Amino acid sequence: MNSKFGTFGFRFSEDQELPLCGLFAVGHEMVDTPSYIWDGNLRNDGPLLLFQYTVAGEGTFELGNHRHQIGPEQAFLAEIPGNHRYYYSAAASQPWEFYFLLFRPALVLQHWKLFIKECGETPQLSSRSLPIRLLYFIFAEAFAGRITDPLLSSSYVYQFVTELCRFPTSNLRNRAEWPTNVRQASEYIEQYYASMISMEQLSEQVSLSKYHLIRRFAEITGMTPNSYLNRVRTEKAMELLRHTDSSIQAIAGQVGYSSGSYFIKAFRNLTGLTPGEFRSGQDNLLYQRLFFD
Repeated sequence: MNSKFGTFGFRFSEDQELPLCGLFAVGHEMVDTPSYIWDGNLRNDGPLLLFQYTVAGEGTFELGNHRHQIGPEQAFLAEIPGNHRYYYSAAASQPWEFYFLLFRPALVLQHWKLFIKECGETPQLSSRSLPIRLLYFIFAEAFAGRITDPLLSSSYVYQFVTELCRFPTSNLRNRAEWPTNVRQASEYIEQYYASMISMEQLSEQVSLSKYHLIRRFAEITGMTPNSYLNRVRTEKAMELLRHTDSSIQAIAGQVGYSSGSYFIKAFRNLTGLTPGEFRSGQDNLLYQRLFFD
């Protein structure tokens, strides 16, 4: 992480024929005085979206009637203008160090709202996560004077908000960080996908109630255990469809479905294709593998 501080603004001309994302400012600051306070209802530089990420210390973010202390590896998201305030408290024990990114909502507001729906206005994000690494990179590029045109700045904004949207599902690939019982549940599904019958069976294996297993599993992975089971079965089915001559009915049984019709429906829901279309390439592309979220 770059230890230098500064705030950099961007005011590129708008192109009506080529809509772009509008980068407004990026910064890395350290504050230690109560004079640092921003009121979203009093600002006149909007409409803007603000993403502010704490590196060290702590700041306060008030949204409506709720007050949040924003500590290390935590961010807050705010729309400007809006009913919020953020500030440094005189009672804080150390300076508040943070990075921030300000950009126009055009083209990315729906991405922004989707992330908030999934993670809330005050999410925890590891400093190693892709959105935060990209935030550091954008600041470093601004500090070095390399963000010099609207196309480049637009690409950085769009990449940042898409990485935010990817963040919840990217947890699927960070299994080492999953709680033990969630990891055990996923491993059990992957081993016994062809014979699993009920969530009660799975909950017994990890010593959680069915309700707590479903809630905890969805909270960590972004999907229910049953959705994860269907995903594993579909991936195994794709291997069999591509590399064997087994019938679709036979493959349905091999991956754990009680009927061919239910298998076809589940497969299509995830891939957009029937098993037969996937095998034959009737959509004009003969896929070796399909990737889906």
